Amino acid sequence: MQKILGYMRKAIQQYDMINNGDHIGVGVSGGKDSMILLIGLYQLKKFIGIEFEITAITIDPYFGGTAGDYSEISNLCNNIGIQHYILPTHIGEIVFDIRNEKNPCSLCAHMRRGALHGCAGKLSCTKIALGHNFDDTVETFIMNLFTEGRIGCYSPVTVLEDKNLTVIRPLVLAPEKDIRRASKNLPIMKSACPADGHTNRQQTKELIARLEHEKHGIKQRIFGAIQRSGIDGWGIK
Repeated sequence: MQKILGYMRKAIQQYDMINNGDHIGVGVSGGKDSMILLIGLYQLKKFIGIEFEITAITIDPYFGGTAGDYSEISNLCNNIGIQHYILPTHIGEIVFDIRNEKNPCSLCAHMRRGALHGCAGKLSCTKIALGHNFDDTVETFIMNLFTEGRIGCYSPVTVLEDKNLTVIRPLVLAPEKDIRRASKNLPIMKSACPADGHTNRQQTKELIARLEHEKHGIKQRIFGAIQRSGIDGWGIK
């Protein structure tokens, strides 16, 4: 976990993610990235020298019309003194039953994002923390390039002026393999999404894994190119 904290601290400082007085709503799905993000921010708060508040927010899509069991997350939050809010939605029904989307990820992500923004606003959060990691960044860049024919990625810090919120991604420097290793003792939920493992992102992940095997270090070179180009706020201050 110390390694993850190092990555997080570096990202927070490089991109000026957190300031004194911030109230951070942490998007917690129950997967390894969001759980490590939550615990990482909780531990960083003790020594990073910035005063901020943390609230865990879970958007429940109700996949298959059934509420998710987030009790282990709630218990963990209760043990470390963090409030945990669960927002039930009809996202799963809309995406898979009503709309019957062939490529559901985009609509699902859009709806979950809207629900998270709305919930964070009602809880008077100033920032929302998401668990995108180093590998997610490279995959998103490649997906945008190959699928949409554009050069771009999400940003380490995104200001939502119309909502008085700022989205931050403190795990963007942390490789997925290190996150997986650090999350072994945490209560990790398996995704209940019907499309899990059969998405464009999964195909991109497998492509990059093959390229990394053939040309070791290609992920790091792509990530470095993103930073050096300065696209979408990735330039290092």
